[in-house]
Amino acid sequence: MAAAEAAAAVGVSSLLKADPAPVLESAGTAAATAATSSAMAAAAALAAAARTGSEARVSKPALATKLLSLSGVFAVHKPKGPTSAELLNRLKEKLLAEAGMPSPEWTKRKKQTLKIGHGGTLDSAARGVLVVGIGRGTKMLTSMLSGSKRYVAIGELGKATDTLDSTGNVTEEKPYDKITQEDIESILQKFTGNIMQVPPLYSALKKDGQRLSTLMKRGEVVEAKPARPVTVYSLSLQKFQPPFFTLDVECGGGFYIRSLVSDIGKELSSCANVLELTRTKQGPFTLEEHALPEDKWTIDDIAQSLQRCSSLLPAELALKKSKPEESNEQVLSCECITLNETKGEDDVIKTL
Repeated sequence: MAAAEAAAAVGVSSLLKADPAPVLESAGTAAATAATSSAMAAAAALAAAARTGSEARVSKPALATKLLSLSGVFAVHKPKGPTSAELLNRLKEKLLAEAGMPSPEWTKRKKQTLKIGHGGTLDSAARGVLVVGIGRGTKMLTSMLSGSKRYVAIGELGKATDTLDSTGNVTEEKPYDKITQEDIESILQKFTGNIMQVPPLYSALKKDGQRLSTLMKRGEVVEAKPARPVTVYSLSLQKFQPPFFTLDVECGGGFYIRSLVSDIGKELSSCANVLELTRTKQGPFTLEEHALPEDKWTIDDIAQSLQRCSSLLPAELALKKSKPEESNEQVLSCECITLNETKGEDDVIKTL
């Protein structure tokens, strides 16, 4: 930094000491003055850039230390398109890039692992709240699976697909023109409370260690999982504009909105699939108040979010403040954790 400023000063000094040309008129004098001012401004800008670059280099270890000290649970806004795992990797990469890690200058220093994971998978075609754990917060993600969730789903009557949503191939079409709003509202009670539900074949549930959706995409024959108990706390029809209907659903863990919409279609002597799906709430985290958009995926923004969100968690899950990691003594590696929204043998932590 000192060298850059010195060089800039020398450049200005040389300009000022140069033999001036004879001043023949006031316009020439003004031009010379302007040239000198421009040179001084350029030198000042050069010195400022040198200072900024130096400060940025110095701040990287501090950012890495801060990243390693983050611990808790927060929420991000998942858009349509990427899978939950892909979004988690995108978040991880942004944080590592901001912290300048891994950096060659740190490769011989003590290894420190950054743990980051999500609880409660959202389909790639869905958007909304995705709860993320970082540091010791990854141990809290299991509680997110059993907590309540809220969704807004738009269903389409008259079409069934193999995935039970609009991303799949149409497998059946049935008339829906005689279905009324009253018809839909009258059957919703059947799907409220403690009910039995058959999960979709295209899901994160596993058979012999592999996801059913992966086996289906390979063309392998997959048997449906048996119906299992799930809970729907509230279910209401928000809008009906045939063939589309909008539902507001609050449910417990392990519940599939795609199965619900498909079952509603069958109950109406037709068929249906999910056209749009948004998770508006997961546990205490809401889409509007707590889910960070991608432009807020920075170390500072996440640190602030962790602090705000800590008050939302039950007392037994509250984390003690992490001790600051030893600065200048870590190198980042990453461990990504995904918790499948299932029970029993499928409820495992997967390291990517």
